[in-house]
Amino acid sequence: MPAYIIVDVEVNNPAAYEDYKKLTPGSLKPFDGKFIVRGGAVSPLEGDWNPTRIVMLEFPTMEQAKAWWSSEEYAPAKALRQSASSTRMIAVEGFEG
Repeated sequence: MPAYIIVDVEVNNPAAYEDYKKLTPGSLKPFDGKFIVRGGAVSPLEGDWNPTRIVMLEFPTMEQAKAWWSSEEYAPAKALRQSASSTRMIAVEGFEG
């Protein structure tokens, strides 16, 4: 069953975040992860949620999603992201119908 990581990002250090964006794609490959959304325009429809940047990643399984997040491959990029932004991140199982 596919799994998705959804991230709500508020960038505090744009230069460092640009470095993060360069490192992340290579870290996804060993886990068969890919970007679905990467900072496109946001258009709120209901409620008071108005994020500035949304990122969504897709993985074949929840295990691969969690393995990527805690991996050595992602660790350098993760450290950059954590220092350059405030984030809220969840992993959610997808639907197989």
